[in-house]
Amino acid sequence: MQQLRIHGARRVFLVPGESYLPCIDALNEHKGAIEPIVCRQESGAAYMAEAMGKLTGEPGICFVTRGPGATNASIGVHTAFQDSTPMILFIGQVGNDFYEREAFQEIDYRRMFGQMAKWVAQIDRTERIPEYIARAFSVATSGRPGPVVLALPEDTLWGTAEVADLPRYTRTYSHPGADDMRRMAALLEAAERPFMIVGGTGWTREAMGHVEDFAVRFQVPVGTAWRRLECFDQRSPNAAGHVGWAMTPELRQRLRDADVILAVGTRLGEATTEGYTVIESPMPRQKLIHVYPDASELGRVFAPTQAIVADVASFASALAPLSPREPLQRKAWVESARAEYLASLEPLPSKGPLSLDMAAAIAAKQLPPDACITVGAGNYALYPHRYRQYTGPGTSLVPTVGSMGYGLPAAISAKLEDPDRTVVCYAGDGCFQMNLQELGVALQYRVGVVVLVFNNGIWGTIRSHQEREFPGRNIALSFTNPDFTALVRSYGGHGEVVERTEDFSAALARACAFADREKLPALIELRYDADGIAPGETLSGIRDAAYARQQAATPSN
Repeated sequence: MQQLRIHGARRVFLVPGESYLPCIDALNEHKGAIEPIVCRQESGAAYMAEAMGKLTGEPGICFVTRGPGATNASIGVHTAFQDSTPMILFIGQVGNDFYEREAFQEIDYRRMFGQMAKWVAQIDRTERIPEYIARAFSVATSGRPGPVVLALPEDTLWGTAEVADLPRYTRTYSHPGADDMRRMAALLEAAERPFMIVGGTGWTREAMGHVEDFAVRFQVPVGTAWRRLECFDQRSPNAAGHVGWAMTPELRQRLRDADVILAVGTRLGEATTEGYTVIESPMPRQKLIHVYPDASELGRVFAPTQAIVADVASFASALAPLSPREPLQRKAWVESARAEYLASLEPLPSKGPLSLDMAAAIAAKQLPPDACITVGAGNYALYPHRYRQYTGPGTSLVPTVGSMGYGLPAAISAKLEDPDRTVVCYAGDGCFQMNLQELGVALQYRVGVVVLVFNNGIWGTIRSHQEREFPGRNIALSFTNPDFTALVRSYGGHGEVVERTEDFSAALARACAFADREKLPALIELRYDADGIAPGETLSGIRDAAYARQQAATPSN
């Protein structure tokens, strides 16, 4: 615990376990410096730590017990790995005197986490604790950030040693060379239809400002990579929308028509490229300038025209002195991209008395510009993705890995980090129930988050796929829900049901006011027609289209 304090840890998320009791006891020595947050289940604790890593750029810290605790927490580690989030998971472990006997709850964590963490190790000697923890912080934050897992055998924790502290870790940065920047500028100046995609981690307000100024000078529209909505201020005249699954047809075509794509901080994964079709692998149709902090990622999936090894902050700083050598003629390209994006913010028509499109648009205008929106996974997530204009770091917490149950723990973590910021969690009825027990954390620590539960009684995303592949044969995808409003009231919170569009604005205002005033959770249960599965899309429409495809594929007699 002393080493964590030296390296700047201010908060640890944990589910207590006897396997690391000395660590819990040591928190007594660091009251006021390290805040312990006692969670209800290890996946919730790991999600909270991952969210803190996203928000701060420093490793989020999580402690869990061995065996079941570690397996529960693994979802947070997987999220941190695919989302490139700095995080350190500490796991209590059986003592070395029992190791390799399949002792109670024993697991080899090197094998278990080997492919979902940057580094997995076990501290077998007490005197090496400072060394391992210093390395863990450095590994978690260097290059492409990610999770580190450290196992703590009981004999190590109960041992004693006299050893010097190590200094606080220093983050390393990768800076682009002057030749890199000159070549990149030349490629962009020669382009007719360039497009920039920003994503990844490590963004700051300053870095975003440099990128926006550069985009204005070089007349380049900017899109945010899949679920990296906070990486660019979407109020900017150069903001062109959210790139990835469910993007608008206009944005999809614009990417295909682009002759140069400048990708900064993003891996250009499956979701962002819509299955490697909008930007093809291994050889993109467009000239690709790929900027990424990890050299091993460059050229791994795409053959770039130019690869630049740099973290986003350093690259953004290097953009500041660049200007076009001659006047550019791309103003219409930028303005048309902006116009298409602004048009997409207008609510699409939807059936039923409660329009999720309208509700999402109302929330987008009613919530403060700096509000933090957290989302788990499901088709409901497409509503805040589409209709909210995100303004910068900390305004969106979303798992790019698409893991369910993330929204509520992330919202709690965000509110703990910044108690004055409005934090709203969007959650499907299935997604919410994966970690709803963390309402206990909101109650215990007086965390005033607002939760919007999208209640349609089905696993919506899977149902849409089921109708697409097996139309009219729905089975095993529906469930009966509890009274969510009664549930949140049992945790001391505020709850109400909204079933009509015209009732949503006032309900949201009441929920935000309660959460702010009482510092307890507030929940709005949105009950709506399950046929409206996504913006501009219905289950019945998906089913009819599938029937038509089947009929067209059936040979006529």
